[in-house]
Amino acid sequence: MVAIAPTETEIIVIGSGIGGLTCAAMLARYGFEVLVCESHSIAGGAAHGFERNGFSFDSGPSLYSGLSYSPSANPLRQVLDAIGEKLPCITYDTWGCCLPEGDFDTSVGASQFGEVLARLRGAAAVAEWQQLQRIMEPYAKAAIALPSLALRFDLGAVFTLGQFAPAFLQSAGDAIALAGPFSKIMDKNVKDPFVRNWLNLLCFLLSGLPADGTIAAEVAFMFADWYRPNAVLDYPIGGSAALVNALVRGLERHGGRLLLNSHVAEVFVENNRAAGVRLRSGKIIRSHKAVVSNASVWDTLKLLPETSVPQRFRQQRQATPECDSFMHLHLGIDAAGVRSDLACHYIFVKDWEMGVSAPQNVVLVSIPSLLDPDLAPPGKHVIHAYTPGNEPYDLWQKLDRTSEEYKLQKQARAEVMWEALERIIPNIRSRCEVTLVGTPLTHERFLRRHRGSYGPGIRAGSGLFPGPRTPLAGLFCCGDSTFPGIGLPAVAASGAIAANTIAPLYKHMQLIQEVIS
Repeated sequence: MVAIAPTETEIIVIGSGIGGLTCAAMLARYGFEVLVCESHSIAGGAAHGFERNGFSFDSGPSLYSGLSYSPSANPLRQVLDAIGEKLPCITYDTWGCCLPEGDFDTSVGASQFGEVLARLRGAAAVAEWQQLQRIMEPYAKAAIALPSLALRFDLGAVFTLGQFAPAFLQSAGDAIALAGPFSKIMDKNVKDPFVRNWLNLLCFLLSGLPADGTIAAEVAFMFADWYRPNAVLDYPIGGSAALVNALVRGLERHGGRLLLNSHVAEVFVENNRAAGVRLRSGKIIRSHKAVVSNASVWDTLKLLPETSVPQRFRQQRQATPECDSFMHLHLGIDAAGVRSDLACHYIFVKDWEMGVSAPQNVVLVSIPSLLDPDLAPPGKHVIHAYTPGNEPYDLWQKLDRTSEEYKLQKQARAEVMWEALERIIPNIRSRCEVTLVGTPLTHERFLRRHRGSYGPGIRAGSGLFPGPRTPLAGLFCCGDSTFPGIGLPAVAASGAIAANTIAPLYKHMQLIQEVIS
């Protein structure tokens, strides 16, 4: 049965990415009448799952932590707790590295990486790493001392954050350092070239930028989560689709609605206020309270009538620097005879000298069917390899997706992913039963991402993420354009913050008492 769009509601959320779904589910939890308008036939944005020939693929993120236990510092777990949703996960602690130094496995936790360093670099590098861990301890405590579920962008934050401020101030030491680039801490304390390369790589995976562009708070959060005793990584049973489904369940159980195949063409403005949306079909849905855009900063601007916001605001937001895009390789393979000691995840780096953000230099590989066999037919594996935010859109923007030139370029630019995979599973090409190559144009088309971008590339110290508010009354934003960091924790935090900012202070305080305190 096709869902019929209502003519009015209290709050409309544009887009069902993780930021939009967390915002909508939280708003429904607060008691608002919420409608999510999603352009596509499936929810989840960059985190949706899809199937081909019996293989279940993650379209995007596949490395998770902090989801399998509560209380957790992960904002996404906090949201799931707030809306009363469980997310069964498989836990593990080891991932593989294919680096210029060689191939090896490493683990999250307090000590194992020191063993890797001892083999690769010797005692001096181990001592440096251990000293960095000690230095990061107060920053790590500070990074998790202020729960994202307590954040809001108005004066009410004085009350919602007040009870957590003493722990933050006690742990932070020099709190200013958390807002600055991590490179200031790294340059002062780390000299070993491999350790510096490793930290730059982790920063790139966190923010799309190396250490000199990544705020120290993001790295501190990672140290708190990954490099602590008995740390584990998580994988949701059923993949990213299971996570999306949990958020949709929470939204609907609290009375919210998800409307698929409902492309928002414009934010409807009346009396200088965001008053609803106009769908591509021409239908207008009015909102009495607010409109929240989960689209990127650039795509949100396209939805606003020209005179609805000040020109200076439009120009500033339009000039937001962007990270590059992706190449994707989704494979369904015959697993007969594949070695049994594979890790679920691998990081491949071709050449440190090129820099971690250089095109065609870093590849991430996920083989989630090692953990959840139901994602693939018996005796098969599902694989997702991708270049994380380092593929230039300019190489693709003038190509016709139906042209021979496009097909040849897809083949050529996918070669680095095959190179990475062959380090892990030799002769993998002969095993493939499903082969799907995605490009920046794929990213742009199916995810509605401006230039297929990974998200804003705002460097630490050179600009601030704007938060949920806009100069247009009734219009709020969430997603990776509003909160620092790339990936699920950051966008989940953005959605929660937008919802909290809209919610009455007394309801927000009640939620904190019920979920966090």
